[in-house]
Amino acid sequence: MKDFEDFPEVSLQEVVNAEPAIPLTRSADPHVQDDISEIIAQARRENRTYLMEHECKEMLEILGIATTGYLVAGSEDEAVEMSRSMGYPVVLKVVSPDIVHKTDAGGVKLNLKNDDAVRGAYQEMMQTFKYQHVIGIAVQKMAEPGLEAIIGVTRDPNFGAVLMFGLGGIFVEVLKDVTFRILPVAREDVDAMIGEIKGRRLLEGYRGQDVDREALIDLIMKISDLVTLFPEIRELDLNPVFLYRKDNVVVDARMFVGDAVEAATRAPAHDLHDFFYPQSIAVLGASGVPGKLGYNVFRNLLFHDFQGKLYPINAKGEDVQGVKSYRKITDVPDPVDLAIVIVPAAVAEESIAQCCEKGVRYIVVETAGFAETGEDGKLAQRRIKAIIEKTGARLLGPNCSGTINTHHNMVQSIGLIQEMGKGNIGMIAQAGVYAAGILTGLRHVMDFGVVATIGNKMDISETDILEYLGTDDHIDVVSIYMEDVTSGRRFIDVAKQVTARKPVIVLKSGRTAAGQKAVASHTASLAGNDEINAAAFRQSGIIRARDNEHMFGLTKAFARQPIPKQNSALVVTYTGSLGVAATDMLYTNGMRLADLEPDRKERLLKILPDYVKNLNPVDFSFSMDAEQLIQTLQLGIDSNDVGGLIVVLQGEILGTFLEPLKALDYKGKPIMTCVACKEFMMEDVIAFEKAGFPVYATVEAATEALATMYHYGRYRTEQENL
Repeated sequence: MKDFEDFPEVSLQEVVNAEPAIPLTRSADPHVQDDISEIIAQARRENRTYLMEHECKEMLEILGIATTGYLVAGSEDEAVEMSRSMGYPVVLKVVSPDIVHKTDAGGVKLNLKNDDAVRGAYQEMMQTFKYQHVIGIAVQKMAEPGLEAIIGVTRDPNFGAVLMFGLGGIFVEVLKDVTFRILPVAREDVDAMIGEIKGRRLLEGYRGQDVDREALIDLIMKISDLVTLFPEIRELDLNPVFLYRKDNVVVDARMFVGDAVEAATRAPAHDLHDFFYPQSIAVLGASGVPGKLGYNVFRNLLFHDFQGKLYPINAKGEDVQGVKSYRKITDVPDPVDLAIVIVPAAVAEESIAQCCEKGVRYIVVETAGFAETGEDGKLAQRRIKAIIEKTGARLLGPNCSGTINTHHNMVQSIGLIQEMGKGNIGMIAQAGVYAAGILTGLRHVMDFGVVATIGNKMDISETDILEYLGTDDHIDVVSIYMEDVTSGRRFIDVAKQVTARKPVIVLKSGRTAAGQKAVASHTASLAGNDEINAAAFRQSGIIRARDNEHMFGLTKAFARQPIPKQNSALVVTYTGSLGVAATDMLYTNGMRLADLEPDRKERLLKILPDYVKNLNPVDFSFSMDAEQLIQTLQLGIDSNDVGGLIVVLQGEILGTFLEPLKALDYKGKPIMTCVACKEFMMEDVIAFEKAGFPVYATVEAATEALATMYHYGRYRTEQENL
C-alpha cells in the first residue's frame, strides 16, 4: 500500500470560510466537477477503491451538503487541540485506507466530553490499529441528535445507478425500512420515496417532531446528480444522516469507486408493426409429419387462416400440408417479410444466414439449444448476432414459441392452438408455455390480441415489444411474464410512456435464490435483485402481480370492465361472511363502502327480505334471485357515491343471472363477480367470462382487482396532468 503521510489535512475553519459551494447539476461549474474528479482520481492513483471518510465529506461539502466535518489529527495533542477549538463533546474516528467498517472494528469513539476522554480514545485506537496503516484520527463535532436516515447508491448491471432511502439506525439494520428508485430521479420521485417507507409518520410530524422535508429532498437530489455525473462512484452510503426541523447533516459517509460501467442497453427495434403484421412468412423446418414441432407451427398458420403468403422450407423439397415447399429460403421467388426457424440447433446458424442473404427483415428462432444450454450455446448466439447485424435483420428468440396476432390471423406457436377470439390483451412472455399450454386453457375465458414469447431475447426484447404494444390500437392492457430485465433504463422509460395510456401488469419470477437458479437453467437469464426490480416497476407505473392467477385476474378485469372513478363500492352478496371479507379487503386497499342516498336506501329496503337491514354490504341471506339482483345493482349504478360493484353469486343458480346482467346498462361502472368453488360450474363461469364479467373464486380477489383498477386510474390521471 502506498504511503499516505503527505495527504493534505483540511481544517474545519477552512471549510467554514470557503466560498459557498455550487449545487451540482448537469450544468455545474466545471471547477466543482474538477475538484470532485481529483478526489476520485487520487484514490485511483493509489489503487484504492474505497474513499476514506474525510475524502467523502470533502466531496459532499463541495456540493454544499452539511457534514460533521473532516478535521484529521496526526497526534494526541493535535486531537485535544482540535477538540477544544470546536467544543465538546466530540467524536474520534480512525482514518485508514485499510479500515472500511470503522464502527465494527472499534474505530469510532462517541460523545467524548473532555481532554482526558479524547486522549484515552486516541491512545486506544492507535493501539487497536497498530498493524494497519493509519493516516490519523478524525475529530468531529458530536452532532445534535436527530431522526436518523440513510441514503445509499448501488449499481445494478441492468438498470445502472440505484438510489436507496430509508430510516437509519435500527430501522435499516433490523426492519430494513428502505425504498429504491433507479437514477436519475425527479423531485416527485424523491417525494414519493419519502412517503413509501413504513416510518414515514416520523418524517411527517409524529408527536410534533417533524423534519425539514424540502431540505431532505434537496440532499437526495444532489446525491442523484453526483452519482449520475460521476459513474466512477460504484457505491455510496450516507448513514446516518441526522434530520432536523430545519436542514440536516451527514454524520458518516462511505463511497467506493471503480471504472465507470454503463448499465446494459439495447438498441431500440424501432417500429415493429410489420413484425406483427407480415404479408409473407417462410417456415424453415416446416413438416407434414404430425407430432413434429415444424408440423405444429405450420399447421397453426394454416388453421388460423393466415391471410398472407406462406412458404414452407423443407430440406426434402416435399409439399407440406398441401402447400408447395422449397429446399432453401433462397429458392423462394418472392420477397419474404418474416421467417420462422424451427430446425435443429446444429443447422440453425446456416438457416439464419440464408434468411439474411434472402433479405428477410424479421426472423423468429423457435429452436432451442442455445445460451440456455451453456457456453457453447452462448457462443452460437454471439455468432448469430454477428450474422444479423451485417444486414440489419431483427431476431426474436431463440428458444421461444413465436408470436400470435389474432387481428392478423397469425399463430406461430409450437403447440397446437384451437380457435381464438380477437381480443384487446397483449401478452409478453419469456417462456414459450404462455403461447402454448397455458393459452390452450385461457383462450376460453380471455381474448388475446397479441401474444409474444421472447425466449433468450438475444435481440428483440420485452422493451421493444412493450413499446410496440403501446401503439397498437387493438391492445388495451399488457401483461408480462418476466425472468429478467435486459433493457435497463430504457425499459423504465418505455414502460412509463405506455402506462400513462394503458395498464401494464408484470409477473416477475426469480425473487428468491432458489427461484433464480431455476430461471437460469430455463432461459439462460439471471433474475435481478428483487428490490431493484420492484423500484423500477413503481417508477414506471407498472402493476406487479404475485403469481399467474393474480396476473391473469387483473388482466381480465382491465380488459373487460371500465376503470372506476371513485374509491367506493357497493357489495351485493347472498351470504354475510363474504360481505365481511369484501369489506375488509376494500379498506385494506384504500377503498371504502359506498353510502347510498336516502331515497335509494328506502327503495333497497323494499327489495330485501324483511329480516335483512344491512344496506352495504347488501346481504340477501340465500334468498337472492335475478330480479332482486338487477334492481339492487341498478340502485348502485344510479348512485353518485358508488364507484364500482362487487357481486357474490350463488353457484347453484349461477346461470339464471347471466342474461339479466348482460341486459344491464352499468354506465361506466365496473361489475366484479365472485363465485365460490367456481371450478365446479365452469360451463356457466365461461359463459360469464365471455359476456365480459370477470369471475373470481374469492371475493378478496374480486375486491383487490377493483381497487387495483381504481388506483391505476388515479395514476393515469396524474400522468395526464403532468
